[in-house]
Amino acid sequence: MSAITAEPIPAQDAPPRWRADLALAFVALLWGSTFVVVKSVLSDISTIYFLAIRFWVASLCMALLFIKPFRAAGAKAVWSGLRGGAVAGLFLWSGYILQTYGLKYTSAGKSGFITGLYIVLVPLIGASVYRKWPHISEIIGILIATAGMGLMLAPGESGFAFNMRQFRLDQFNFGDLLTIACAVAFAGQLVVLGYYARRERFEAVALGQILCAAVLSTVALSAEPPRVSWSPGVVFALALTGIFATAIAFAIQTWGQQYTSATRTALIFALEPVFALVTAVAFGGERLTAGAAGGGLLILTGILLVELKPLGRSRHPISSAP
Repeated sequence: MSAITAEPIPAQDAPPRWRADLALAFVALLWGSTFVVVKSVLSDISTIYFLAIRFWVASLCMALLFIKPFRAAGAKAVWSGLRGGAVAGLFLWSGYILQTYGLKYTSAGKSGFITGLYIVLVPLIGASVYRKWPHISEIIGILIATAGMGLMLAPGESGFAFNMRQFRLDQFNFGDLLTIACAVAFAGQLVVLGYYARRERFEAVALGQILCAAVLSTVALSAEPPRVSWSPGVVFALALTGIFATAIAFAIQTWGQQYTSATRTALIFALEPVFALVTAVAFGGERLTAGAAGGGLLILTGILLVELKPLGRSRHPISSAP
């Protein structure tokens, strides 16, 4: 998930754009590679316990990383940013819960592609919040991505066996439905985060959402008692997701977004589901079916169409909403 940072710093102080773009692509790689890793250990550790450890580890790492900016900002500014981040954290935690539970019932590659729909959903949610209609490119992109999602969810080896005349809700995998809801939650988180990140210290907002997710995961342990069978795989998954894919990834992302546009950042993050499918096929033992390839291609096409808007320039881009 991406955080929207403050206004870009003066050009004379900015590094070459390719460095920021490469850093953001690395973040997309980190996020995409976690799907297959998390799925591989969910049988050894309960879902909420996994998330609680992940977010607490990430909170500690991020707090240590931002000590100097926090001291410079002062307690009042930090607390204000933490409160704003906590609101975004509610959506973030919901997204992770839905995504992680969904991974129990669907493939890692499919989960990565469906989660990527949050990029397409952001203009819709932003339009409803800020009372601005989506651009024509956004509408067409959403339709194309939705068609791709339907193709990926269609039963059958090739993915083309779906018959609308025989449509039944139970044809959809339960994990797929959870992951769709996850995409909606992440889209809401992005809109809320953009609101507070422009008004508060982005370091405090970033930590606030992670810390909120950690607290909520801990509270939710009462509904799902902790269960873990410690193994090198579980430790590796917690280290990868807690330290690298959450704390470090959000820090690198925040740095990178100071030197590039929001549209370019979103375009780079469209690589996340590509990395998810590649790692699932390469390391997770999953097969690349015609349905997965075709549906994934349509989803990526929809995402790129929404972000690039080749059919004309939007008069009311979501990124400029108050």
